[in-house]
Amino acid sequence: MAGSDALFFLLSSMPVLSWPLFVAGNQRWCTEVIANIKYQCMDQNLSRIPAEIPSTTQQLDLSFNPLLILTPKYFAKFPSLKVLDLTRCSIDVIEDDSFGGLRNLTVLILTGNPLRYLGDRAFYGLLSLRKLSAVDMNLSSLYDLPIENLLVLRELNLRRNNIKSLKIPEFFRNLTSLQILDLHSNKISHIVIEDLNIFKEVNMPNLTIILSNNVINHIEPGTFKDIHIHKLSLRNSFQSNSIMRTCLHGLVGLQVNKLELGSFYSIKPEIKFEDELLDGLCQVEFQEVILICFKDLSNEKHTLFDCLSNASSIRIVNFDLVKLSAIPEFARLSYLELKNCLTVDVSLGKLASWRTLKTLKVTNCFHNTIFISKFYGQVQHVSLDLTHNQMIVNECCSNENLGTSYLRYLNLSFNSGIKITSNFEGLDELLSLDFQYTKIITRIGQIPTFLTLDKLLYLDLSYTSTHFFIQCAFCGLESLQVLKISGNSFERNILSQVFRNLTDLKVLDISNCKIEGMSSSAFSDLKKLQELTISHNKLTVLDPTAYAPLLSLSILDFSCNQLSFFPENALKSLPRLLVNLDISQNPFDCSCTHLSFLQWTQKQKSVLQNIQHMTCFSPSHLNSVKVMNVTISSCYTRFNLTPLAVSVGVLLPAALTMFLVYKCYVQQYFRLVLSRFCMDSREEEDKYDAFVIFSSKDEEWVMTELVEKLERGLPPFRLCLHFRDFIPGIPIATNIIQEGFLKSRKAIVIISDHFMESRWCGFEFELAQSWQFLEGNAGIIVIVLEKVNKSQLRQTLGLHKYLRRNTYLEWKDSRLDQHIFWMRLRKALMDGKPWGARERESL
Repeated sequence: MAGSDALFFLLSSMPVLSWPLFVAGNQRWCTEVIANIKYQCMDQNLSRIPAEIPSTTQQLDLSFNPLLILTPKYFAKFPSLKVLDLTRCSIDVIEDDSFGGLRNLTVLILTGNPLRYLGDRAFYGLLSLRKLSAVDMNLSSLYDLPIENLLVLRELNLRRNNIKSLKIPEFFRNLTSLQILDLHSNKISHIVIEDLNIFKEVNMPNLTIILSNNVINHIEPGTFKDIHIHKLSLRNSFQSNSIMRTCLHGLVGLQVNKLELGSFYSIKPEIKFEDELLDGLCQVEFQEVILICFKDLSNEKHTLFDCLSNASSIRIVNFDLVKLSAIPEFARLSYLELKNCLTVDVSLGKLASWRTLKTLKVTNCFHNTIFISKFYGQVQHVSLDLTHNQMIVNECCSNENLGTSYLRYLNLSFNSGIKITSNFEGLDELLSLDFQYTKIITRIGQIPTFLTLDKLLYLDLSYTSTHFFIQCAFCGLESLQVLKISGNSFERNILSQVFRNLTDLKVLDISNCKIEGMSSSAFSDLKKLQELTISHNKLTVLDPTAYAPLLSLSILDFSCNQLSFFPENALKSLPRLLVNLDISQNPFDCSCTHLSFLQWTQKQKSVLQNIQHMTCFSPSHLNSVKVMNVTISSCYTRFNLTPLAVSVGVLLPAALTMFLVYKCYVQQYFRLVLSRFCMDSREEEDKYDAFVIFSSKDEEWVMTELVEKLERGLPPFRLCLHFRDFIPGIPIATNIIQEGFLKSRKAIVIISDHFMESRWCGFEFELAQSWQFLEGNAGIIVIVLEKVNKSQLRQTLGLHKYLRRNTYLEWKDSRLDQHIFWMRLRKALMDGKPWGARERESL
């Protein structure tokens, strides 16, 4: 017995010496994203900044590490730092001059830190700070932030705090560069005249104030009088029509460029449009108004837009316009956007009929197929965008159809169909034409259709079911700079001289057009072409004579074709200005007969894109091997493989044996520790129903779903959570074993992408399996989150193997799947649960 105790004491003392090696090994605590510039140290359980981070660092992510306290000049080692992320670092004390020395810092993120103390000079020295994020920090007032010295601050994000008053501190006089004050989701309910006096004395015409998701019950009239700001957002800020009507009257005298009212897509709107609802806006001077997510109109409205008549821009999103009957005379309206609205052509015609209107954008509003000719006759605009409306355009396109000769931008993409009945007569001023993903009926590709559009710069015919029969399909487009025709087809699948006379073309996309070959003169006129996408076709060769005229080409995408190699003459003929070349996902022949091509790929790594997807198809022994990993030296000399085989035969088993011995030692060590603790704790009653193993980045799901449903449900289950239940001052490994496994009946493992990236999670999962082996009645319940990366899961060999052999739960979004999920999880936790008096009483 004495010998056993001595052995246990020896082993239990070893973690002090071996733990850093076991956790870190040869790995670094932080990931070097850009050498000497950017470092990622997220969720590494760090209590201080690693010494390995160089002083030249400009971007540092320390989020989700328990830093706890920031002392003076905490980051002084990094004078070049520009971006610092301290999200959820459990910081509760920030002392004076904590950021001293960071004269170049422009972005500071303090989101989710439960501050108890913030020094009056905490932010001194941040002379270049432009963005400060203090989201979810339990702030109760704008006075809690000592930011009077942040003279160039542009964005102050205070979302999800407990701020109850909009009282602007006196030191805001110094923040003349401030552009965004974000108070979304606070507790502001009353706004009085004294709150905004500073903005009446200091002009801030570029300032945006976001008060959305505050429950505002009262705005004192005159509070915003003589205040001039850029934007005011009040989405989901009023709980009833009467409150909204009264509060809008409180905006009297406000001068604002943009005013945003309504709700959010994910929240059921409480405000219902009714007459006189927006009357308070008659005393507000604004240029653009945005109305989002109101309840549908139930009766005809006659005064809804009366107070918007002086607006120059109106955006209406997510509500019903069917029963609008009276539309006022808009004096300055130049921009009108309707998005996700139920509407009909009559109402739309009324809104679109004003001569001042230059831009009309109607998207996803016509949920039933309609004919648009009735509407077209009233349009007098420079820009017309009618995308995603499932429309059939019955007659297109001329000035007679559209009612204007001044149209410059026409977008009819993502609709049901367009019947081309004319050759764009009278539309000489057109600069941009977009028909993508709308089926085109007749004309285009069959006869010269664009002869009158000599000013057109942009043309998108992608996926329009167009078949190009003639070589003069694009005749007349001498000024065209961008042409996109992917997803269509050419006669006999051969690319001929269809692009002739497009001498100003700079961007061409002919991807996914089933092209099998091309004429040597296909690109002969495209001397100004800079970007060519010819991917997802069936080309087997890259003809150097075809690409020789492309003197200005800098980007070439030749991916997903049938190219096996580049002939030597093609390599020499590539455009000299080429900086991006994508030849990935082609079936390359990596045999030594194409040695020059293999050598060329090694030298062009800076030019080649997506090299990770450049793989060999042949010979068979190199199938799926990355082209960059092919050993070129084997093509020069035939090695004598006997000494190599002998060396491998000796060294490989030796290395494998050493690895297995080390792994066995580590596993046996922790099993001995677990077994000793298990013997000591078998007589004790389990304190927890389950120990939850998860990444701290999944904490929100654990708290809002798992803890909410299990600890507050019936019957209740007690969970062990590391951040809540581990004993401070004890090594983490000891807490995991003593407080986690040995005081719990079961273990719940939350598998996610974050879980697979965490060394701690991997360590805990290994211990869980050893614990299950030692404790016959112990159980591991695995939950796989729906969005987990399956390919990464397969790469995690131990975990993938475990999931193949054991039943696990999957979290999904549908309510039915979630109902089944909770039933199965509760059943698994009920297994073996002792029922005492307390549990019976709770039932």
